[in-house]
Amino acid sequence: MAEDVYVGNADTDAAGDRGWLLGHFKSLNDPRHSTDVEIKWGVHPAGDQRAQWVVGEQRTALLLLISGRFRVELPGRSVVLAERGDYVLWGRGVDHSWYAEEESTVLTVRWPSVPGYAVTP
Repeated sequence: MAEDVYVGNADTDAAGDRGWLLGHFKSLNDPRHSTDVEIKWGVHPAGDQRAQWVVGEQRTALLLLISGRFRVELPGRSVVLAERGDYVLWGRGVDHSWYAEEESTVLTVRWPSVPGYAVTP
């Protein structure tokens, strides 16, 4: 069915929803709506950082570096993604934050897709 197909561009589509391409936050009639998984195309200028730590994490996440240099902060550990293809995966219950050491593009996949983690500016 044509309504079950979506063709887009990550740079263009990500700009419209804080980077998120797929997840619970898309409208129910959008093929990109999912409660199973979230996908984000994150384009971050150097110095960009998460405003606050995620605590009480209920999801598993994989963050993959496309370009740049990106640091993920985990309890007692910093992971620096410096080469294209570097990634880090963390599970439920692992608090985290992040910092773009250089202009960076990262792909984040999280599952399941649940509300309650957006940071309001």
